[in-house]
Amino acid sequence: MSPYQVRVESFCRRFGLKMPVLLAPMAGASPPSLSIAVMNAGSLGACGALLMQPHEIVAWAEEVRVKGNGPYQLNLWIPDPAPHRDKTHEDAVRAFLDRFGPPVPVTAGDAEPPDFAAQCEALLAIKPPIVSSVMGLYPPEFVAKLKQVGIIWFANISTVAEARAAEDAGADVVVAQGMEAGGHRGSFNAAEAERQQVGLFALLPAVVDAVKIPVVATGGIADGRGVAAALLLGASAAQIGTGLLRCPEAKLHPAWADALAHTAPEDTMVSRVFSGRAGRSIATEYVRAATAPNAPPPAPYPVQRALTALMRTEAQKIGDANRMQVWAGQSARLARAEPAGKVLREIWDGARDLLGWSA
Repeated sequence: MSPYQVRVESFCRRFGLKMPVLLAPMAGASPPSLSIAVMNAGSLGACGALLMQPHEIVAWAEEVRVKGNGPYQLNLWIPDPAPHRDKTHEDAVRAFLDRFGPPVPVTAGDAEPPDFAAQCEALLAIKPPIVSSVMGLYPPEFVAKLKQVGIIWFANISTVAEARAAEDAGADVVVAQGMEAGGHRGSFNAAEAERQQVGLFALLPAVVDAVKIPVVATGGIADGRGVAAALLLGASAAQIGTGLLRCPEAKLHPAWADALAHTAPEDTMVSRVFSGRAGRSIATEYVRAATAPNAPPPAPYPVQRALTALMRTEAQKIGDANRMQVWAGQSARLARAEPAGKVLREIWDGARDLLGWSA
């Protein structure tokens, strides 16, 4: 076997996988059904638990343990510092959003995400095989507790410096997120998210050269060609998010799923207009209007997320993708509306054929 194949097969053996093609944890788009299908196909299930209360995380894990046959990861977003609040600016954002949905109450921006410390305690109680982090690193005391109970830590990173910091902090694996990825940019420093955008082809080999721990590649990977390229560039596995969102087990809103099927790479853009954090979505009517020069800049995270909640909820109810939070990576059009297990197996078969690796 080639050194590439040895590295990949070692990763799969370590984590009990039949293929090095993983499901990305996606907050708000991680139903148990998708992970169950992925796990039963021999891959790694995943839950983006940012918006979930501790009891909801526990319920998710219990369901996939009962119905899934394989490992899974639970992902948390490392909290940002408390945002600077500016009532005058928030009023301007509220007035702008009135054009796209129901009137936004004055107190809407006061909503807060679930308690991070309580979420961490839930992870320790659940004892999943793997936890992962994004937007930063877990506190040292939490990392020590993970090590004590044998939980593996995957750290999502978007730069070489972040990868080195993650390894130094005790991460077992780093997940290198290229700028092509859909959803939020995983930058540790929110202010640098746009300036430090790096494509996966440049980021991946640089990270592989910088750290000694395994590297998983993510961002714009949605078929066998992308997986093969990632493995040749030094990754031990590839992680797919948008490329699995059209699978029936993802239970995505039909308007969002249909929009992905018609989205070219240049039809996506990075903005802060949904949450206040930089993220890649389809360039819908709302996104283009909210990023226009005459629009008020988004409020900081998580205030902007709270301010846009009513618009997004109404759009979801009526199936209006132009106002929905339609996250999308740049390979969205490669996503297939077929069972997740079938999609994953065919992606891996295609990658193996390209690499010349036997089954």
